[in-house]
Amino acid sequence: MRYRALPLYSFAHFWVDFSCAMLLLGGAAEGEKLFTFLLYNFFAFAVQMPLGLLADYLGGERKVAALGCILAAVAWGFSGLPAAIAAGLGNALFHVGGGLYALNASEGCGVLGVFVSPGAVGIYLGALAPVQGLVPGPAVWLGLLLMAAAILRWGNGNPNADFTPVPTGGSRAAIPLLCLFAVVVLRAVVGGAFQFPWKGDLGFWLVLAVAGGKAAGGLLADRLGRLRVAAASLGLAAVSFLGSDLPALGLLAVFAFNMTMPLTLWGAGRILRGAKGLAFGLLTFALFLGALPALLGVPTMPGSGGLYAAGAAGSLYLLYTGLKEEDCLT
Repeated sequence: MRYRALPLYSFAHFWVDFSCAMLLLGGAAEGEKLFTFLLYNFFAFAVQMPLGLLADYLGGERKVAALGCILAAVAWGFSGLPAAIAAGLGNALFHVGGGLYALNASEGCGVLGVFVSPGAVGIYLGALAPVQGLVPGPAVWLGLLLMAAAILRWGNGNPNADFTPVPTGGSRAAIPLLCLFAVVVLRAVVGGAFQFPWKGDLGFWLVLAVAGGKAAGGLLADRLGRLRVAAASLGLAAVSFLGSDLPALGLLAVFAFNMTMPLTLWGAGRILRGAKGLAFGLLTFALFLGALPALLGVPTMPGSGGLYAAGAAGSLYLLYTGLKEEDCLT
């Protein structure tokens, strides 16, 4: 019963991201697309941190998630900057509410992996011009309103822990939190720099590798242990990146590289037990910081499999250290 709303939240995640990408990347001039999408990403990801803290204090995860769906639907009544702000805030509220559900419902990383994985597919499909031509706008925003109603009706999960922004372990929590934060920043920097020669031809398979890695990483971590999965996945990613000019090895590398996402979220949630919305928002803020160079069109590293491998190795060191230190706290 604890997981009965997981399919609902997961599909809503897909639909919210699909809606926002379709709204912001369809029909605008190229320069305007870039600016509005940058503004959208700021409100969608950086603002999750204060919204997450507010949700922790007020409670009501399903109301927060449903409000996010409604605001994302309202964004379809605007264009340009107002649409970007409304859609970004709607996305942020939905992620905070859905993230709280996943963190409260789970006893491990698996639920988180399943919840976060559909978002990448939604963004990819929503940005495709052929899909935009097939799916009418009214169907998209009506779907968002139906998602909001369904979440309000069936989106109950476990209640929040008693609110406290003080992390488990007090000041000793600084090192594991910083390590987990740095892992997410590094993952976003490396991911934004991917320049595989086959990327344009196999874009959908690349997105499936990202989404599948997130889901598989959480499920495997619950069976095999987080430290084992962290070591195996990032080790495999580092080796595979060295041959990532080949599509099979490149897709395997991306799949393995993304397996750690639910591990970082679960670790932060265990440290900030009384402020799990803040924990979720803290790492989405890290994601925004790491993705910022790519959003601005600033190159961060050459398209080199060796540098991607070095990024995976650095992620392994930071994640393993963070998870070990977090285990000592909890």
